[in-house]
Amino acid sequence: MKNIITIVGARPQFVKAATLSRQFQLLGINEKIIHTGQHYDTNMSDVFFSEMEIPKPAFQLDINGVSHGAMTGRMLEGIESILMQEKPDGVLVFGDTNSTLAGALAAAKLHIPVIHVEAGLRSFNMAMPEEINRILTDRISNVLFCPTDSAIKNLEKEGFSNMPIKIIKNGDVMQDAAMFYAEKATSKSDIVNKLGKNNFVLATIHRQENTDNPENLKNIIEGLELINKQIPVVVPMHPRTRNILIQNYKTPEFTIIDPVGYFDMIMLLKSCEMVITDSGGVQKEAFFFGKNCITLREETEWVELVENGYNTLVGSNKDKLIAAFQLMNLKNNDFSLDLYGKGNAAKMAAEEILKL
Repeated sequence: MKNIITIVGARPQFVKAATLSRQFQLLGINEKIIHTGQHYDTNMSDVFFSEMEIPKPAFQLDINGVSHGAMTGRMLEGIESILMQEKPDGVLVFGDTNSTLAGALAAAKLHIPVIHVEAGLRSFNMAMPEEINRILTDRISNVLFCPTDSAIKNLEKEGFSNMPIKIIKNGDVMQDAAMFYAEKATSKSDIVNKLGKNNFVLATIHRQENTDNPENLKNIIEGLELINKQIPVVVPMHPRTRNILIQNYKTPEFTIIDPVGYFDMIMLLKSCEMVITDSGGVQKEAFFFGKNCITLREETEWVELVENGYNTLVGSNKDKLIAAFQLMNLKNNDFSLDLYGKGNAAKMAAEEILKL
């Protein structure tokens, strides 16, 4: 029996892990999960495991609230100790967080195969911690599962085709999750009823370049306030960002709610008129649920969304945000285009992992 250690620590990774865990159970692959604790708020962590029926983590590191270097170092130390004890056949990491890089480094140094799901993505902005994490993780991985053609091309340009690394385009596991859980969310979430809003814009803000830059955050908040005068804006907000707002700004007029679980997020996405976000995952989720998206970043790793008119980039520029809102509000896009596979990404990845 194959023994796999899965590393998770942040909300998008819980969603992605759920799709692989389900396939592992079907194929008889034994999985143990290490939760680094990078997202430690109950609504951003525990609720995902219960809602999505992900196996409870076998190991909890509870590492959070420190700098990038300290966080990655402590995670590396903790994961290494577990891997030396467990001796798995492979270590599975997702995306581009500090947990991802720490897990990949720990496994690579112990000569345990590293499997990276959502590989090959590039924003080409080295100021983003996520860009550093994804580049380094790809380079020390043994198997790279890529969601898109552009991800494959990025790896080819960087010379990965000349390295002893297996590269596979399998589609996007987040689309698997969206398709699988959409119906369950309808019966399990009543967040839209609680909001009492028939039409609204859903916005999320969490990127460090936005939350930790006073000018950027001020522009975004002012832009959202102007949009809120035309249509209600709802923002599920991380406690850290909320505290920054409280310390530096007057209370915004738009609606701020606590972080939400996956089912609630699905219902917000299904019910909203448009999405405004700085999250990579939410950009795709907007597409999955047929909603135009405005991204509060200067670049995106999901270039196909921009190229096909589903997404527009505005950075933290208030005027660009307002102009994009007016434009996207008039767009009637066709969301039937197959950009991310047809819900079989996790199945394909699990079958390949079984061959390791």
